[in-house]
Amino acid sequence: MLDIKFIRENPEAVKENIKKKFQDEKLPLVDEVIELDSKRRATIAEADQLRSDRNRLSKQVGMLMGQAKKDPSKLAEAEAVKKQVTDEAERLAALEKLEAELDAELHKRMLVIPQMIDDSVPLGPDDSCNVEVQRFGECKVPDFEIPYHVDIMESFNGIDLDAAGRVSGSGFYYLLGDIARLHEAVLAYGRDFMIGKGFTYCIPPFMIHGNVVEGVMSQTDMDGMMYKIEGEDLYLIGTSEHSMIGRFIDQILPAESLPQTLTSYSPCFRKEKGAHGIEERGVYRIHQFEKQEMIVVCKPEDSMKWYEQMWKYSVELFRSLDIPVRQLECCSGDLADLKVKSCDIEAWSPRQQKFFEVCSCSNLGDAQARRLRIRYKDENGRMQLCHTLNNTCVAPPRMLIAFLENNLQADGTVVIPEVLRPYMGGTEKLVPNKK
Repeated sequence: MLDIKFIRENPEAVKENIKKKFQDEKLPLVDEVIELDSKRRATIAEADQLRSDRNRLSKQVGMLMGQAKKDPSKLAEAEAVKKQVTDEAERLAALEKLEAELDAELHKRMLVIPQMIDDSVPLGPDDSCNVEVQRFGECKVPDFEIPYHVDIMESFNGIDLDAAGRVSGSGFYYLLGDIARLHEAVLAYGRDFMIGKGFTYCIPPFMIHGNVVEGVMSQTDMDGMMYKIEGEDLYLIGTSEHSMIGRFIDQILPAESLPQTLTSYSPCFRKEKGAHGIEERGVYRIHQFEKQEMIVVCKPEDSMKWYEQMWKYSVELFRSLDIPVRQLECCSGDLADLKVKSCDIEAWSPRQQKFFEVCSCSNLGDAQARRLRIRYKDENGRMQLCHTLNNTCVAPPRMLIAFLENNLQADGTVVIPEVLRPYMGGTEKLVPNKK
């Protein structure tokens, strides 16, 4: 959410930003916000004047009533002032009601106007215009056929989609045996990898209130992702970022405590609406998964430095698991409304001979902090909004697809990279139970 003062003083810049995001249908919002803000400020000014008059007139009534004891002619004057106080009280009540209504209408529109994107963001209407920046690792295609990821897992008796369908429906899964162990090993490795980078490990609440949801994501994302608990003001989180950023709601953080660098584990729950092709079936696009996340809350001047550092951590982690990756810069039309800048880290799929998303790194500027009132005092004692960032560390089971494909051998075994072996009881390779 933008600063109303910024919109008031820079309406054309805000409109141009909306155009860059290919959301022309939102252009009228800017003028609507400016008009509502003008009415709101006029209402507040009139209400403040009435409050000032009420104090002055109340003193005048007291003085006239005192004088009326000696001079009865003052009583009529006192009653007239009393009536003026009553009339103005009714007007003040109407203005306070109008102010609340204008506040609500203004807030509703402000939530929909997108964050100002960084000048470096490439322009384009959708993800087809995202730009590859660089690749890391050699993208090999083996001389043997790589099965579909579900078939690889089934060769280890490692997945049961049929039972999950009977129990929960489509979009759910049972992981078993070595595949389940590998899933947890990757999460544990990701946790320790980030702890080694100086991040504090956290396990957050897995449900959050509606005001926190509104604070961390756009309405469009909320409707498309979140599961609401019926009859409760609670939502299942779609990522631990939601509750981790929510932790700081209404807080004034000591400047010396910044940056806050956190790595959080959680299950994630997402609606994932719509039909998907074969490559997004299996365990690629699902309603429930687990993830290790990285979160940074920092001063504004440090956020771009952290953005660059965070996506590089993803590259380092995936390369340590022998998975080639690339960095893909997200274009303007592919950015969620709260994001200033974002990139995806995509893993190489030797089976498909193309990349697919495994991490998403985002700088949200002060958007979440403004909505949730996350602040700190600068060296001059002035209140400032923090900046927030997030990035996927690892998100199995999708990450397992990349892992299995890139470490699969011709005989059906899967090599366990050296860094992961301590989390697999020293196992050097997985041997299929059936071929």
